[in-house]
Amino acid sequence: MQVPLLDLKAQFRDIRREVMAAIEAVCDEQGFVLGPRVVELEKALAAYVGAKHAVGCASGSDALLLSLMALGVGPGDEVITVPFTFFATVSPITRLGAKPVFVDIRPDTFNLDPAQLDQAITPRTKAIIPVHLFGQCAEMETINQAAKRKGIMVIEDACQAIGAARNGARAGVLGDSGCFSFFPSKNLGGFGDGGLITTNDATLREALAMLRVHGSKVRYIHDEVGINSRLDALQAAILLVKLKHLDRWTEGRRRNATRYERLFAEAKLLERATLPQTEPGNYHVFNQYTIYAQKRDELKAYLKDKNVGTEIYYPVPMHLQTCFKDLGYRKGAFPVSERASETVLSLPIYAELADEQLAYVVDCIKEFYSRH
Repeated sequence: MQVPLLDLKAQFRDIRREVMAAIEAVCDEQGFVLGPRVVELEKALAAYVGAKHAVGCASGSDALLLSLMALGVGPGDEVITVPFTFFATVSPITRLGAKPVFVDIRPDTFNLDPAQLDQAITPRTKAIIPVHLFGQCAEMETINQAAKRKGIMVIEDACQAIGAARNGARAGVLGDSGCFSFFPSKNLGGFGDGGLITTNDATLREALAMLRVHGSKVRYIHDEVGINSRLDALQAAILLVKLKHLDRWTEGRRRNATRYERLFAEAKLLERATLPQTEPGNYHVFNQYTIYAQKRDELKAYLKDKNVGTEIYYPVPMHLQTCFKDLGYRKGAFPVSERASETVLSLPIYAELADEQLAYVVDCIKEFYSRH
């Protein structure tokens, strides 16, 4: 049996006609950068998230960069985030000359541990970037309280969390701004790169919209030095089609997560593998289904031989990356993040998986541990 980590072809087969019609319409219009399609997507996603404003951009990475730029982050500033995340959470901080300051994660949710925030905040702290990793919202109430006490802005890295919610409010309205990615593997993925920022602050929205087009409000007149980070109309048209199906796909992922829980319990594997934990009040969208696994690397190799796709998100935490060695962190500084990097494994979770495929994945894992 073949069980890929993600099967975008299966998803596309179901919506092919809709998508191709949307692409043809853009081709007929011959308007490819920003324009009415992007405006329509911005309005649709602002409404979906529950935000007043949304600004499309070229990628989730740029969404984070633009958010920091709009807040005036620069040399001498510090931005707090976690070391267990994708590179794009941290790289825009250093690109602007600011300093990333890391705090460790919680072992159950993989998200920022708010109990460590106060000791990380200094007079130079300009922003906090909590990451809603793998599709589950961070503990935003406590994070926002700590930020508010010090007058610090909060930027949600919601790139893996479109549709996720905490206590009824969706990711993207839980901080001062929310950053989303439409990379093809995301729950709402385009046919290439794309990103979006949500906010309830009209002034911040104007700054973001200006910065994404070289700092210009009027053509060829530049108020600031921005960047070129515009969302393409083709991507917007495709995403508008896929947005109509997002909640159905999300429920499919959540249903598969529940099936995994039952299958792992029936196979008596819960002493070998720790399954994802959903915090009370959270609506988890399972961009990834990530477990802690004994003998992780051997298990990954075994599953590959059995035609089961897996991935390690993320094998090296940010504080141990070569490019960030000048920050002065050493191994052991963030033990929870380091343990996660050494032991996590993500399994197939996409909505189109058949029950037989899920059972096969768990059977292969049981077989591996019976031999080891």
